[in-house]
Amino acid sequence: MSGAERVSGAREVREEDAFDVDAVARWLREHADDPAGLEGGPRVRQFSGGASNLTYLLRHPGRDLILRRPPRGQKARGAHDMGREYRIQERLAPVFPFVPAMVAFCADESVIGSPFYVMERLVGPIPRKELPPDVELTPERTRELCVNVLDLLISLHSVDPDEAGLADLGKGEGYVARQVAGWSQRYRRARTWNTGSFEKVMSWLDAEQPGDRRICLIHNDFRFDNVVLDPDDPTRPVGLLDWEMATLGDPLMDLGGALAYWVEAGDGPVFRRFRRQPTHLPGMLTRAEVVAYYTSRTGLTLTEREWAFYEVFGLFRLAVICQQIYYRYHHRQTTNPAFRHFWVMTRLLERRCLRVMRRARR
Repeated sequence: MSGAERVSGAREVREEDAFDVDAVARWLREHADDPAGLEGGPRVRQFSGGASNLTYLLRHPGRDLILRRPPRGQKARGAHDMGREYRIQERLAPVFPFVPAMVAFCADESVIGSPFYVMERLVGPIPRKELPPDVELTPERTRELCVNVLDLLISLHSVDPDEAGLADLGKGEGYVARQVAGWSQRYRRARTWNTGSFEKVMSWLDAEQPGDRRICLIHNDFRFDNVVLDPDDPTRPVGLLDWEMATLGDPLMDLGGALAYWVEAGDGPVFRRFRRQPTHLPGMLTRAEVVAYYTSRTGLTLTEREWAFYEVFGLFRLAVICQQIYYRYHHRQTTNPAFRHFWVMTRLLERRCLRVMRRARR
């Protein structure tokens, strides 16, 4: 792509997130499968929207690449595994054509101070808090976009892990129980003085947890702002990004996690303040309609009371993610001002969990 093209979301690199660009350029020229277009040093920009792994745009004349690396500061055990994220996408490519092409993985921390990987940039608009400025959709076309994105998730859940070479990605049966226990432990470790205990929520999840419906490949961070759209038809997804948390697990847990981010038009003003994707637009399905669509397409049967577990778990998991990020800010492991009020979101999500739990008891 031309270096003159403006890439949405790409900003100057934050000082605390900077790295040795020349070292990366030299390493890439030596290790990329295809070194074409990698002469000289790239211009580097940082994508500001992410709150976990750090993502950068490497602009070479005629070629755009993306670099991913872990954040600084305390990290949850097993999180931010760059090699794992790289391998998942590399193996998925032949059977799920919505992943970027991988360029190279670097395990040598001496290059920039951490492992990292580089991939080709997928070109197309990405829906973030709002649709991109050059994307205008009627309510009918917005609904088409919404359904197509849900079909992308359903398509992922139908991938055969054996065919993709990913049968060893997860631990198999017992996924739901492991998630409830694991995320509860993570919250207790990340809690700060200004957030709630979540003990009622964690006890309820432990008591109400169902068995696994089935085990399949799940993304675990499925949101509109991880979807790349076709530049010529912005209702059609052409890519799915951010595979950090992908694993083998229960697809309804994946759906619950996705809907935790789904702020719709009828939600209260405080919750709408934290919206990160355009799910409020006329034409977007409501959360209840999403569940109905997903279950009808996949043949799963689910009562409202049964769905309450997955809804609460998704909200709780999002609260833990917010709190882990806030923990790094609270302990000055990052100075990114975007994380300053994440503790407020943690509190709001606890209240929402409790409301869903009360509704499920009726």
